[in-house]
Amino acid sequence: MTRILGIDPGSQRTGVGIIDIDAAGRATHVFNAPLVLLGEGDFALRLKRLLLGLNALIDEWRPDEVAIERVFLARNPDSALKLGQARGAAISAVVLRDLPVFEYAAKEVKLAVVGRGGAEKQQIQHMVGLMLNLHGKLQADAADALAVAITHANVQATARRLGVSTQLAWSRK
Repeated sequence: MTRILGIDPGSQRTGVGIIDIDAAGRATHVFNAPLVLLGEGDFALRLKRLLLGLNALIDEWRPDEVAIERVFLARNPDSALKLGQARGAAISAVVLRDLPVFEYAAKEVKLAVVGRGGAEKQQIQHMVGLMLNLHGKLQADAADALAVAITHANVQATARRLGVSTQLAWSRK
């Protein structure tokens, strides 16, 4: 059994989702939630809340691997910088625990989960719910985090079948 923590970084809310993958490659939902970072006095305190929240999740759920969404280029440079800082804080929390980190672009995640790189948020939520047999509407950031974890599980399974690295299995070269 492999436990994967998926992270959808954000400067206001960071989605987290945890799945277990059995030897046959079946995914089972373990946990999902948004880490709400708003309500703090300034941005530095939001990053602290993110680090502490991820540390608590890692302590409680003990993931084996972590998959995180890569930053996309935003229209607003300030938003892109804050998103990058949140992503850096999330990666720092994970690597300080010596967990392996795998990165996937949003388009790659959408393609892997929905079959289209331009899928809408609602399509991601719907497909993640179907794949993990979840009932009710998923919170968008948490659904994205679960989608990142599912993508990683699928890439890992493909890499094992091919006898290649995860990076090579996902490479388009």
